[in-house]
Amino acid sequence: MALDVYVGSLARYYAGEWENIADRAARERGEPERQPRGRADDPQALERLRPRILNWRDRLARSLGDNISEPLDWNESADAPYFTGRPGWDGFGSLVLWAAYAEHPFMAKPLLLPDEWDNDPALIRSNAEGFRSRYSHLVRNVELWLPCAFRFTFEGQDVDGRRIVVGSVNTLASQLADLNGATWKVDDDEAASWARRRPRDDAPLELRARYAFAVIRDLAQQAVRHSLPMKLDY
Repeated sequence: MALDVYVGSLARYYAGEWENIADRAARERGEPERQPRGRADDPQALERLRPRILNWRDRLARSLGDNISEPLDWNESADAPYFTGRPGWDGFGSLVLWAAYAEHPFMAKPLLLPDEWDNDPALIRSNAEGFRSRYSHLVRNVELWLPCAFRFTFEGQDVDGRRIVVGSVNTLASQLADLNGATWKVDDDEAASWARRRPRDDAPLELRARYAFAVIRDLAQQAVRHSLPMKLDY
């Protein structure tokens, strides 16, 4: 199953008025349009969804209360930009494990991504009760990052009522920068070049982690720059 990362308004996301990189490439090749995603077969879906998104956001802000020090706000208008990337599950899993082993350096990293990477011992340690992970907004099963600066992650309901873990895109961007500083120590140009070289399926864990890092880092920076949510799509 593919894993895409979406940055943009949630009304656009749930209305299905966006393309992932595979959809865009197919359209540019002139291939027939595939089945609409989400509610994209309803031309008024975005306008009907916007009040629901805003109501969900208001309820979430009230529930967080004094735990956040700034308003929970972002652009939900029809002209809000959006951005996408495809790190893939293998890339994302490799990046998560790279972060987990960075904070448990006494443990031996696997050369390749394990099949059951979400049960990896270093990742389990990073998620252990009482452990303060340096990369919490990456290693703690976050699916939605909001454009608001807070350090904690929390479990809540998404717009469709599904239980998910939520984090801060501002903190994610900061933690990705910290991860680079603690391990690779590459500059912006080198990091950007990694996103142009998708690894082979049999590539080592580190190469896959580098690729996912470059893709997700760029999207997190766009989310911070434009004050937009960031969401996993699968």
